[in-house]
Amino acid sequence: MSDILEQVTGDRDFLKKLFAKIPGFKGYIERGDRRMSDKLLRDHIAAEFDTLYQRVSSLQRDLISQGGLEYIDDLEAAAIKLRQFIDRVRTASYGYAGIFDAIKIKEEELDKVYEYDNALLALSDEVRSAIDNVERSIGTEGLDAAIRHLVSVSQQCVDAFNKRSEVMKGIIPDEQA
Repeated sequence: MSDILEQVTGDRDFLKKLFAKIPGFKGYIERGDRRMSDKLLRDHIAAEFDTLYQRVSSLQRDLISQGGLEYIDDLEAAAIKLRQFIDRVRTASYGYAGIFDAIKIKEEELDKVYEYDNALLALSDEVRSAIDNVERSIGTEGLDAAIRHLVSVSQQCVDAFNKRSEVMKGIIPDEQA
């Protein structure tokens, strides 16, 4: 988590360094850095899952070429869920309010969103493992179960992202959202 934040804060230009010396403005810059860190992390998550999505697409092509058409619909269900997850991660709100907005979000609250997004990245290991299992199961009786597991894990990604909105609601009161 801190590596991405350090990358953002290390790239501050002269003007940001100057404004950081103005009382009250430093907190705004730090929130902006956290916002950018959150975006960088989510871009990284999306890229990681896009690679996994491409592997599922490749598996579909392999199964088609091997005559496994009966598995394509179920594998497509996993691909759709992964694509849905990727799209939501890429277009998620930053968990940030600008300096002139009515909603002021504190650093601790931004850290919660950032930590949650970091936890989403950990899901990539579970998806990768499920895809590996499908690859190993091609041509065996366990292929149906492996694909069902991949669909289930892919749905868990979507569900985990949907819970992100609960984290955001805890930060932004309903009357201001």
